Amino acid sequence: MVVIGLTGGIGSGKSTVARQFGSLGVHWVDADDVAREVVEPGMPALTVIADHFGQDILTEDGALDRARLRQIVFEQPEQRVWLESLLHPIIREELIRQLHPSDYTLPYVLLVSPLLLETDQNKLVEKVLVVDVPVDVQIERTMARDTNSREQVERIIAAQMDREQRVAKADAVIDNNQPKNKVSAEVRALHERFIVDFG
Repeated sequence: MVVIGLTGGIGSGKSTVARQFGSLGVHWVDADDVAREVVEPGMPALTVIADHFGQDILTEDGALDRARLRQIVFEQPEQRVWLESLLHPIIREELIRQLHPSDYTLPYVLLVSPLLLETDQNKLVEKVLVVDVPVDVQIERTMARDTNSREQVERIIAAQMDREQRVAKADAVIDNNQPKNKVSAEVRALHERFIVDFG
């Protein structure tokens, strides 16, 4: 089973592209979803986070207050380092488990991860597929989606690998700043190529 890493900066449309692959029968695992799962109420990692940051990091119903945590870690880089050192190994283990469904027949799966190239998650993949849009499009889309300030979005972008470096590391690139039907055609063409290459 070949694992292809699908990545891109925040607001580039990774999940949209992943769903298009999914509509062709491709199994995909989103590292963001797994990152949420491992800090759900009752999970050991959430207890460690609450002990470190204090109970204020939890909502009234005991869930992680993601907006508050995001604000802390992007204003205090040493806290981001602490959080990543806790969560990355836990997330990695769960990703490996979810990437290998037992009844799957296609020759490849997708690991969708915004930090694929910034973390050791890239060691889980054999090929890298980058979803690419200009930085100003990333900012506009993320502000519209998450109601974050421009400054916060720019800080998140600055914490990720820059666009040119990311594209340089890609085995294939999808331009997601074009009409949806063209993006869909690129996805289908890549899918057919992967079937031939890895089948």
